[in-house]
Amino acid sequence: MVNVKNQAASSEYHVSTLANGLRVVTVEMPHLHSAEMMCYVGVGSRNEEEHLAGISHFLEHMIFRGTAEYPTSLQLEQAFEAIGGAVNASTDTEGTCYHSRLHPDCIAAGASLFASMLLRPRLTDVEVERRIILEEALEDLNERGEMIAPDNLTAQLLWPGHPLSRPTIGCRDTISAITPADLRAYHRRYYHPGNTVIAVAGRVRHASVLAAVDEAFAGWKAADLLPCLPVSTAAEENQPVSIWIKDSDSQINLQLAFRLPGRHAREVASLRVLRAVLSWGGASRLMLRLREMKGLTYNVEANLTLLDDCGCLTVDLAVAPDNLTAAVEELLLIFEELCQVPVGEEELRRVVQSYLFALDFSRDHTDDLATRYGWGELVGCVRTLAEDRREMQSVQAAELMESAAAFFTPGALKLAVVGPYRARDRKAVEKMLSRYRRG
Repeated sequence: MVNVKNQAASSEYHVSTLANGLRVVTVEMPHLHSAEMMCYVGVGSRNEEEHLAGISHFLEHMIFRGTAEYPTSLQLEQAFEAIGGAVNASTDTEGTCYHSRLHPDCIAAGASLFASMLLRPRLTDVEVERRIILEEALEDLNERGEMIAPDNLTAQLLWPGHPLSRPTIGCRDTISAITPADLRAYHRRYYHPGNTVIAVAGRVRHASVLAAVDEAFAGWKAADLLPCLPVSTAAEENQPVSIWIKDSDSQINLQLAFRLPGRHAREVASLRVLRAVLSWGGASRLMLRLREMKGLTYNVEANLTLLDDCGCLTVDLAVAPDNLTAAVEELLLIFEELCQVPVGEEELRRVVQSYLFALDFSRDHTDDLATRYGWGELVGCVRTLAEDRREMQSVQAAELMESAAAFFTPGALKLAVVGPYRARDRKAVEKMLSRYRRG
């Protein structure tokens, strides 16, 4: 029998908490013919001690190596395929997610498979998986062993001395040093029901999912939640900071980043709209100015990352060496304009409408809705589609300019440049950075 401690429901989703602390979220989509099951565990790279950097990602890989019931990765894969699945996973700074599409008639089998993975991994073949991860880590390094992934470089500037400054995958030294005993201890520490959310979206009923999950996970023992290291609130620099890495390539890759508050800040709706103003299709400011009008790049996009207590807005693009200074100059002008000139009524209307359409489109995708409510439940920040819609429709141009002026400041600005840049261009760019919003 299902033993539920508490339950909440809305017109969009249902959530219940089992007696052991495991939360179960469902989104009922009876018009569909599939379901998506996602298992979120609240552990990521920001939970890691320095000597264990990369262990969250390492453990995620190891869980696919086999379980008590399915001793090999092949047997595990075949078991998922037999119920319409294709299991996969990802690890980020705050969580690890295991997920698969399933046939709606196979929810109980899916819950049983995920329980086998999360509760009873064998954690064998460590050395084989270590070699795979070391190969994966090489993708972010050049032939001299230097970091060339711009997002990892700006992270060093955004969160110095904090676990967030380290690559999620770790580094060669830490990956090489992680032992089977480390993996088992880390699994015991973080993989428990109070730190996990199981979300299912598709042609399902909440009661049936709840019963299936309860049966599969009922033996999982509760444990204490461990806090992660908060981000420092020390005063930031009053000047932009940049990092430059020479690399042999035909283009220069750059990422411009602004440090922001976390997802609970009152300005979050404004930040989401600002991101859309910058990067929401070919008519957005970044693509219009840098590509269509100036011809400086093939593609440019902005992304917004909002964590529990901090965040960042990033802009990524690649340019020919001859276009580096012009591209940076144009980028800085775009941000200065957002701080000084209100977004026009027509542009704001168009951006908000596109955002609202995207919300409607998400109703057709099981993975979108399982992510929205499952991940939201994990981190304590569920935003329903209705709430999202109301927030977007309430944002005014004056709020956007106020938020831009408050957060797109010189001290919050970081820049990573990777590629065959010239010394004179570096000097010119650093001079531009020093003048950003100074006159």
